[in-house]
Amino acid sequence: MTDAENNRDKTQEEEDFADLFEKSLDSKGSRWHEPGQKVTAQILKVTGEWIFIDIGQKGEGIIDSKEFLDLDGKVTVGEGDRISVYFLSSSHGEMRFTTKVGGGASGSAQLEGAWQSGIPVEGLVEKEIKGGYEVKLGGTARAFCPFSQIALRRIDDPASLIGTRLSFRIMEYGEHGRNIIVSRRVLLEEEQQRLREEAQAGISEGMRVNGTVTSLQPFGAFVDIGGLEGLVPLSELAWARVKDAAEVLSVGQQVQVSIKAIDRDKEKITLSLKDTLADPWDQVTLQFPEGSFHTGSVARLAAFGAFVTLAPGVDGLIHISKLGAGKRINHPREVLKEGESVEVKVESIDRAERRISLSLGGVARAAAEEEASLAEFRQQSTGKPAGMGTLGDLLAKAQKNRK
Repeated sequence: MTDAENNRDKTQEEEDFADLFEKSLDSKGSRWHEPGQKVTAQILKVTGEWIFIDIGQKGEGIIDSKEFLDLDGKVTVGEGDRISVYFLSSSHGEMRFTTKVGGGASGSAQLEGAWQSGIPVEGLVEKEIKGGYEVKLGGTARAFCPFSQIALRRIDDPASLIGTRLSFRIMEYGEHGRNIIVSRRVLLEEEQQRLREEAQAGISEGMRVNGTVTSLQPFGAFVDIGGLEGLVPLSELAWARVKDAAEVLSVGQQVQVSIKAIDRDKEKITLSLKDTLADPWDQVTLQFPEGSFHTGSVARLAAFGAFVTLAPGVDGLIHISKLGAGKRINHPREVLKEGESVEVKVESIDRAERRISLSLGGVARAAAEEEASLAEFRQQSTGKPAGMGTLGDLLAKAQKNRK
């Protein structure tokens, strides 16, 4: 075998070994994580010094239990809890994680590393300065947090945060740590997004959920259903026609709603209050049998007829051909007006299509006949359609034109 062949075989063996070594690292999870990478883990065990976590198929990790102590020195998490952590490093087969870089002895190297990897840092809000807050990050490190980056929404009393310890992300790190800008808002937005995604994963169309009305708008009502906000359009507030959401709901009201549609790409959820209520059409044939007489309210006038509300969510139609009592009219407004109470007779019901055909009955029929006759007389008197106005109107207009 030649030297060239020996060198080629040796190179091949080295490449094979490197490939196997890389795969071995991948199987242990050492190369899968990058410093600063955020993962969701489940707590396996809590000891006095360490918390052991399961990070999925890639192995286990540890985190300092001091990160979860309350003011009384008690650990605030337990076995089975799920937490969000950041990968720090791997040494001797142990993967170290953290929820944030702590204050105290945090040096410039740690802060610079936190900036590069995106790991949150803990800071003490010391005082209010022009445009924001001065935040102590540890040791002698000072940072600036603009007012716009301290919370998701504007805080009415900025001084209320002074003296509090909060988590921040370093957005800018300059002049070897002498110029640091931090943001708490980005962390809150990430947590809000995480909760939103978890909530979205747990809902589906058709589910009924409890929620709280957060605002009323001209087009409907927004309802918080546990970290997610959905819209109940006006058409889904009730079976009856609703013109203003305030007719049905009020801000802060607890309601049960049905999830009508989910658009995960646009993060839009359509809700329905109507679907949680009894459908009035389920009993319509019993409540309004064919041939029966009822009193309703004229809801809307159209060119082809008049819609009459018999009960909330149940409207019937009187066709224009049945409004003139045998005489031709040009529009239902010649006989009826919106909001008027009128007696009607149920002619037919189409339950599947949610249609009820009505006609005028009793006194209403006689009144309609009188109105139709009057409209016909006006038309004959003026020689113009009834919609042109009365004879007196035309004479007054003609007189005005001559002046």
